[in-house]
Amino acid sequence: MARQTSHVIVPQDRPGAVKPVRPRDPVASGERDAAFNRAASHHYFLLEKFVAGVALRGTEVKSIREGKANLKDSYGLIKDGEAFLLNVHIGPYSHGNISNHDETRTRKLLLHHEEIRKLLIKTQIKGNTLIPVRLFFRNGRVKCELAVAKGKQDWDKRETERSREADRDARSAINANKHRMGR
Repeated sequence: MARQTSHVIVPQDRPGAVKPVRPRDPVASGERDAAFNRAASHHYFLLEKFVAGVALRGTEVKSIREGKANLKDSYGLIKDGEAFLLNVHIGPYSHGNISNHDETRTRKLLLHHEEIRKLLIKTQIKGNTLIPVRLFFRNGRVKCELAVAKGKQDWDKRETERSREADRDARSAINANKHRMGR
């Protein structure tokens, strides 16, 4: 004789039914940058870009996912055949404890030796430096886009602003002409 149970077992409509999945955070999925250095293109000519991994602690990754990273005034440095990221501010993790990370500690960049050698050669040229442009996620790992940059003078900044304004005026004139022709 079968054993009696106190609950009723209801068969499911379909085996292996999938629950509706909540949309993933755009920063964590890599659709949106975790941090962007807006001042980099204003203060520097960005000559060449490289992508590097960043050696981080767990609370730092969680803080970056929360959007608490700031690349302003940060720069890269190559020393003893290793690349480092300095002055990157990653705020404390909101659910962290006493062992939360130091906000502006020096972080190691993960690059191949050949890439480090290329960066070393390019940064030894007078006036060139290494600037982080953005932090983003790729396959769940934090990546940093670095640019070999040359500093702009004040007149360079004014010239860039003038050309940007001229482009904006030209675009608005084209759009106004399109609207006029369509009516």
